[in-house]
Amino acid sequence: MVPAMLVPDDRRYTADHEWALRAQDVVRVGITDYAQDALGDIVYVDVPAVGARFEVGSVLGEVESTKSVSEIYAPIAGEVVAVNTALADSPELLNTDPYGAGWISEIAPADAAAVDELLDAARYRALVTE
Repeated sequence: MVPAMLVPDDRRYTADHEWALRAQDVVRVGITDYAQDALGDIVYVDVPAVGARFEVGSVLGEVESTKSVSEIYAPIAGEVVAVNTALADSPELLNTDPYGAGWISEIAPADAAAVDELLDAARYRALVTE
């Protein structure tokens, strides 16, 4: 049995275990509780540069844990307008608060409606409990 993972209903998800939360005209992005649990203790996060542009599915950054290195993929196309600089000194925020203080970047979406095309919480829950 898979342990219960946090999957907040207020955001959308990718099959690669990123989350996206629309807040006015930006989309905040991070990794899911499932992803951080699978990675183990996170020791380094490579965040994108402000101003960088990404297409859906392109590599947004990397997360290094004591187990492995995993890429973070852009859930939507757009331009990075903010990054979580706290992760440089406290990468463990991805483990302790993946949906709050552990966010990775904020993207100004090329198409705001693209967020609605991502998995809703119920579909993501089904994906990670199969």
